[in-house]
Amino acid sequence: MKSLALAAMTACCAFGASANAQQDDVAAFYRGKNVSILVGSSTGGGYDLYARLISRHMSKHLPGAPGFIVSNMPGAGGNVAAANIANVAPKDGTAIGAIFMGAVVEPLFSGTKRATHHPTKFHYIGSANTDYYVCLVRGDSDVKSFGDVFEKELVVGASAGGASTRDFALLLKNVLGAKLKIVAGYPGTREINLAIEKGEVAGGCGQSWSSVAAIYQGAFDEGRIKALVQEDSTGYPELNKKGVPLARAFAKTEEQKQILDLVYSQTAFSRPYVVAMETPSARVAALRKAFMDTMADKELVAEAAKMKVDADPVSGEELQKKVEAIYATPPDIVEKARKAMEP
Repeated sequence: MKSLALAAMTACCAFGASANAQQDDVAAFYRGKNVSILVGSSTGGGYDLYARLISRHMSKHLPGAPGFIVSNMPGAGGNVAAANIANVAPKDGTAIGAIFMGAVVEPLFSGTKRATHHPTKFHYIGSANTDYYVCLVRGDSDVKSFGDVFEKELVVGASAGGASTRDFALLLKNVLGAKLKIVAGYPGTREINLAIEKGEVAGGCGQSWSSVAAIYQGAFDEGRIKALVQEDSTGYPELNKKGVPLARAFAKTEEQKQILDLVYSQTAFSRPYVVAMETPSARVAALRKAFMDTMADKELVAEAAKMKVDADPVSGEELQKKVEAIYATPPDIVEKARKAMEP
């Protein structure tokens, strides 16, 4: 019995020593370096907002306390930034991609080979929050409720294919029959919402409620814009209380509900952070822990509350499983969802 206890103690000590050595190696690697966060959208939007919030606090939670630098690479619904992380950026743990959730599922739904990367080939560091998406509309629009879009045309702004602003709008149009005229090509939600304010378009779909509620609080309070419908399977509690309907409530068949629910399932990883598959495992583990510690940081939580954005993270390990699960969806349902998001 003594020999067994001694062996167990020796193994435990060896494991602890190994873990400490790995921690020291990670700290030695990051010390004096900068970590870049590459955002797949333009400045001023929700993805950019979260990335800059995280960058201000993550250094103190990553061994070696490296600096953090945020830059932007909009394009192709976040796929330009995702491809850069997979193919161009350093693969040593110093380059993190803040990519669109649409870039994670784009190869699944697009039916094309245009992507030069595959989302299951990333290491997922975590997601900043579980988000809820909405269609916005100008307060002076003829469309006063979502029911009106089946009778009146609503012109909405959108980004490129793969971005929720375009794909979610197409989903409402092709699955439910909403009369949406989609004007695509805006770099991000910031530009779409500026277009709404200027009257270039009357609305925009696939927008993160946590972001727009924080950035455009005054416009909501004054009634210049409002949430028309929730593009989500369950809805945000605050919007549910206000009576903003769910899009799936307008589905006429179970199949329509299945298609909507499959596409909306990606909102569980609405703000994913990734590194290249070649990143050493010890650094991946350190980045995942640092990410979750950062999201629980009291100073970040206080800053997020002041900014009125949600800090509701999903761990990298859980996120990895969610991505793998969505790619295991039966092909027939995936194909129907894919067709629903074709122009």
